[in-house]
Amino acid sequence: MTKLFELARRNLKVFFKDKGYFISSLITPIILLVLYAAFLAKVYKDSFMSALPAGFTVDEKLISATVAGQLIASLLAVSCVTVSFCANLLMITDKATGSIRDLTVTPVKRSTLAGAYFIASAASTLIVTFTTLGLSLAYLATQGWYMTAGDVALVALDVLILTLFGTALSSCIHFFLSTNGQASAVGTIVSAGYGFVCGAYMPISNFGEGLQKVLSFLPGTYGTALLKNHMMRGVFDEMLKTGFPQEVVDGIKASIDCSIKFFGHNVPIPMMYVIIIGAVIAFTGLFVLFHVLFRKKR
Repeated sequence: MTKLFELARRNLKVFFKDKGYFISSLITPIILLVLYAAFLAKVYKDSFMSALPAGFTVDEKLISATVAGQLIASLLAVSCVTVSFCANLLMITDKATGSIRDLTVTPVKRSTLAGAYFIASAASTLIVTFTTLGLSLAYLATQGWYMTAGDVALVALDVLILTLFGTALSSCIHFFLSTNGQASAVGTIVSAGYGFVCGAYMPISNFGEGLQKVLSFLPGTYGTALLKNHMMRGVFDEMLKTGFPQEVVDGIKASIDCSIKFFGHNVPIPMMYVIIIGAVIAFTGLFVLFHVLFRKKR
């Protein structure tokens, strides 16, 4: 256990010693937040207003809170995974520079080495994602605040679980990479595509039925749904209080993926947690297994 934390501390020191690692990890979600607020917010707001019946008036603060909550949930869902691919570059850098050989010749278990990389990557990613969460909540407060302390706690829990999921996924993929060029290529692909397949950039409800069924197998889909449910729960309650019919509110939830169907059956929130936590455990175990099998092969 001592070796594990010593190696994890070493990895964290190396990560923060190179300011490029931290800045590149932090700058992406901040840029996305600014772009979302500057451009997409107005588009989403106009789309929401055009869908309302003629003569139906809604407090602009409620609309702004609805749009901001949806955008922030999408931003956090993407950042928790994409940032982990940046924070996890140290494992590849050690391979490229040959530092990994200095570690593997020591009497340190492969599983300990894998655990140290995982802990360091998760810790550095959590710093970035929770910083993003704080900035996002500050932005939401300027648009319209309907969240309770319990909602904030659940959103923080969702960010924690999704960050661990992103760390486990990136660890498994990065295990097979050995150069920074390969890591950059994979990071670009993940950054460009993950937001679509998890329903962050565009709700899955807008896709075809066949693609919806395929995406319902992906754990990230349920992580995004959890964030949207907890980020916007207060908004939906306020809609009901101001006279929105229950059917309309349910329709809004379905349209922005708060409700996910698996082959026609609604997936409840507790089951969403089971799916995403199960994915974290599975990918983490797979990452450790890769290290053990690699040692046997050598």
